[in-house]
Amino acid sequence: MTSIQLRASKIAAYLSLSLAAPLFAQPSEATERLRERNKMFAPSVIKVAENVYTAIGYQVSANSMIVGDDGIIIVDPGQLPAAAAKVREAFEEITSLPVRAIIYTHGHGDHTNGAPAFFEPGHGIEVWARENYGSETSAVQRKGLGGGLRASNTQGFDLPPEQRLGIGIAIPPDRRPAGNMMQDGTRPRAARPMRVQPTHRFSEDRRALVIAGVELELVAAPGETADQLYVWLPGQRVVFAGDNFYQSWPNVYPLRGTARRSLRDWIESIDKMVGQDPLHVVGGHTAPILDDAKAVLTNYRDAMQWVLDRTLEGLRQFMTPDELVEYTRLPARFASLDYLADYYGTVEGTVRDLYAQDLGWFDGDPLTLHRESPRKQSERIADLAGGVDALVDKARQAMDADDPVGAAQLLRHVIRLRPEDREPKRMMADALAIVAERTLNGPVRNYTYSYSNRYRREAGEAR
Repeated sequence: MTSIQLRASKIAAYLSLSLAAPLFAQPSEATERLRERNKMFAPSVIKVAENVYTAIGYQVSANSMIVGDDGIIIVDPGQLPAAAAKVREAFEEITSLPVRAIIYTHGHGDHTNGAPAFFEPGHGIEVWARENYGSETSAVQRKGLGGGLRASNTQGFDLPPEQRLGIGIAIPPDRRPAGNMMQDGTRPRAARPMRVQPTHRFSEDRRALVIAGVELELVAAPGETADQLYVWLPGQRVVFAGDNFYQSWPNVYPLRGTARRSLRDWIESIDKMVGQDPLHVVGGHTAPILDDAKAVLTNYRDAMQWVLDRTLEGLRQFMTPDELVEYTRLPARFASLDYLADYYGTVEGTVRDLYAQDLGWFDGDPLTLHRESPRKQSERIADLAGGVDALVDKARQAMDADDPVGAAQLLRHVIRLRPEDREPKRMMADALAIVAERTLNGPVRNYTYSYSNRYRREAGEAR
């Protein structure tokens, strides 16, 4: 088999794998891990405690029901009224008691837009949130940054279903919402369903309530959003953490780029939860952790604190962001924990955003202050390689050597210099498809696949 035939065979194998038909190659370790992880998202209702139930797999977020004396309390009704209606049907198989209250852990649409399935006007249903509910969305809108700022969608909404293996946080492929989707997974404004606004808000650190005979506390907990809260159910030692906890490294920096999140606040909020001595924790998206909540949340807090401390230590040594990424790799005691893996957020993204928040865009390298244009950089690389054709040959060699990242780095320069040439774009699409299939992190995987598809379309191949 010639090198060209070998390359074609490898590409066919990986592309068939990326299209969910692994006929010629075994899936990567990342893909296998994601498939195994996604088994937890078969639609089910999990009994968390004697009167606490959480629905998983019906929609993008976890949706919970607390059963009281004469009614129920819903924590995070979810993203879409139609899907939330299915959750309500599942809950009604457990109890027929009416809804007395709805609690929003924060203002993201994937936790709130499903409220019409539970809210009945005129029935005195309380809807609770913090005083600054919706602050992240409002800030984005004030800046004029709504609708997504990236060319591709990090949640995979612009991918065909067979490529959206998912991360256990994105909507499962067979239940994707119809219609155009925003970067945050919500519909464009004209297509959005009725919003159910909070009827009750609190501004203090902690608010104790009794609803349907259930004693609970709402606790301010900024982290993934500034308006985040957690619900503490002391009688059952259950904490509903919202998006401050899910079984993944926290998404401190969302690739869509529309929000800045404070790791310091996040750590403090998890520390509050640990201080409650919880037995069970219900996260915002993944299956609840039963019987081991305090240990899990302690590791979650300590790992984030370790990354913060290590980053600051590197900053004091004048490290650049690239150097800090290497310096802050998790120690084995944290890296071995699956619920701290880079499924949704990444340690690297956290470190880079900490640098940007604390020191700004300048990375300390003087050449960054004298950066040449992308085209000029590409011209220099092509000159060193012996011309653009030589760069293409080097990219082919990288692909033959099973180095798709290296090939993509070279092809980026070729595409800048020959934007009308379709072949380098097809090669780039192949390389990025392989890189995406080997990527564990969901948003990075989705974004990379999306760009692969984009290049494939520009090369004249439909996707």
